[in-house]
Amino acid sequence: MTLYQLEYILALDIHRHFVKAAESCHVSQPNLTTQIKKLEDEIGVKIFDRDAKPVKPTPAGEQILLKARQILREVADLKEFVLDEKESLEGTFTIGVIPTLAPYLLSMFLPEFVRSNPKTKLKIRELQTGEIISELQKGTLDIGILVTPLEEKSIREISLFNEPFLLYLPEDHPLSKKWHITPSVLDPNQMLVLDEGHCFREQTLAICESDRTRNNFGFEYQSGSIESLIRLVDKGVGYTLVPEMAVLFETDNERIRRFDSPEPVREISLVVQSSFTKEALIEVLRNSILKSIPERFQKIDQYIKVKWR
Repeated sequence: MTLYQLEYILALDIHRHFVKAAESCHVSQPNLTTQIKKLEDEIGVKIFDRDAKPVKPTPAGEQILLKARQILREVADLKEFVLDEKESLEGTFTIGVIPTLAPYLLSMFLPEFVRSNPKTKLKIRELQTGEIISELQKGTLDIGILVTPLEEKSIREISLFNEPFLLYLPEDHPLSKKWHITPSVLDPNQMLVLDEGHCFREQTLAICESDRTRNNFGFEYQSGSIESLIRLVDKGVGYTLVPEMAVLFETDNERIRRFDSPEPVREISLVVQSSFTKEALIEVLRNSILKSIPERFQKIDQYIKVKWR
C-alpha cells in the first residue's frame, strides 16, 4: 500500500471516471487503473463497483475512502510540521566547539548572533573532536563546530572557511631571519605541540611530517591550550604552530611567520547528524560566522588542507 494509491482512489471517487481521475493525478489512465487494482488485491476488498455507470464505491470502499482521507490529511499535517521545523529558529540548541577554536571564534560571532536571534538559545560546550562526534551520534548534541573532513557516514559537514597555520617563534630565533617559510625547515624536536586527543596536534605533526616529537627542553608538558604554548615560546622554549585566529591582531608581530603558498590550512565546518532538520538554523549560524571572520579566510586560492585522521 502506498500514498500514491490512496491518492488515486480518492481522485477516482471525486471524478467517478478513470481517465479524468488519471489526468487530475498527472499519470496515465492504465497506470492509475493498475495501481488501484493492486491495492484492491492487496487488501482483498473491491473498493469500486466498475459495473456501475458511472463507477462508484462499494459499501466497504466507502469506509476505506474515509480512512484514506484521514491518512492523507495526517501526512499533509506531518509535512507541514517538518517544514515549520526546518524554518523555525525558536528553541534551545546545544553546540560543541573544539578547544582550539572556541576561545577565538565564539567572541567574533556570538554577541551579534544572540542579538539578532533572541528566540534561539544556545548551550555551548568545549569538547574535543571525538566527544563531539560521539554526542552527535547519540543525539545529545545538536551542532558541532570543528575541523573537517571527518568522513563519518552519519554526520553531515557544512564547510565554513579555511584557517591558515602560522609559525610562532621565540625572539631572535634563526628562523625569524627567514621570510619564506616552508614545512621542510621545521624541526619536530623543537616543536611544542598540544596533548594527544587534539586534532590540532595531529595536524601540526602532519605539517612537520612526523608522528611524534622528541624534545630536549628538560621537561614534558601535556597541554590543551594554545595560549600556554605561546607563553612558553615567548620565554624562549622551542617554537609552535598556531591557528591564525589565535594571533589575529598580532599578525605584524615579528615572531610570527606565514608559510609560503600553498599555505597549510585547517578546514572549519559545522557538523550535524544526517537527520538534523533545522536547516534555517544551520543557514543563519553559518552566515553569522562568515560575516564575523576575516575575508581572506574565504579567499585563499592556493592552500594545502591538512587532515588530522
